[in-house]
Amino acid sequence: MRRDVLELRQFYASDLGKAARAMVGRKVIEAWGDARGLDVLALGYATPFVATAHQAARRVVGAMPAQQGVEVWPAGEANMTTLVGEDSLPFPNALFDRILVAHGVEESPDPLAFLREVWRVLAPSGRVVVVVAARNGLWANSEKTPFGQGRPYSRSQMAELLREAELEPSGWTRALYVPPVSWMAGWAEGFEQTGSRLWPGFAGLLLMEAVKQTFAVKPKGHAQRVRRVRPILAPAPSGAGATAAPVSQAPASMLRRGLLDVARESLSVERVGPRAKTNGKAAP
Repeated sequence: MRRDVLELRQFYASDLGKAARAMVGRKVIEAWGDARGLDVLALGYATPFVATAHQAARRVVGAMPAQQGVEVWPAGEANMTTLVGEDSLPFPNALFDRILVAHGVEESPDPLAFLREVWRVLAPSGRVVVVVAARNGLWANSEKTPFGQGRPYSRSQMAELLREAELEPSGWTRALYVPPVSWMAGWAEGFEQTGSRLWPGFAGLLLMEAVKQTFAVKPKGHAQRVRRVRPILAPAPSGAGATAAPVSQAPASMLRRGLLDVARESLSVERVGPRAKTNGKAAP
């Protein structure tokens, strides 16, 4: 079951939520840069992490699942969010260059169908970053935060799920080492610096980036009817039912008659040959 959008907004307005927003937003900038001139989709409840991208990207759209609810974003500007179905995003194929998924996969009833829709709307060679609660982290065991809801993932589990959705993992990182305690939110930056060196396996969140790869397909050949032309000098049929030879076959018949005449002349010469000499004179 998904958390209500009001609960999510209340969490990210708290000190602990602001720390989570800062840590995750930094990782997104490291992965994408400023996303200048790109089309970006914030799917789930990812709008708190794309504030920087909103300033530089050509377009940033927020899509929130229907079971969660939707809020107006960004504040004080024209609304750029919409309510969507998890397995039927209302966008054309290959529209977005970058997609950020947060609070989307963990609580989805069908994570594979959810990510396949991500694959569909992602442009060729586009990149998606999926943010999930880490299985070994403290945040997955704290129900006071939105990351304590749904299914946490390990790195291998997340990579396998992305591959099943035909997305190829290209990188991963961790974030949010501060314990999910409100009074420790002010030390989030210090925990982030030391935690990545001393106890990297206990991060609260796992961020994995994947790429949509497309491959060239060689088109298959198609059969085509070819007109067969009969040769002009084709041999004529023989027998009782044969028809008269066409004019084009006349030289062949004349050649046969010429060979018969030569044969008859040679035969007559051989017959006269024994009588050719009489007393050394040629016979008349």
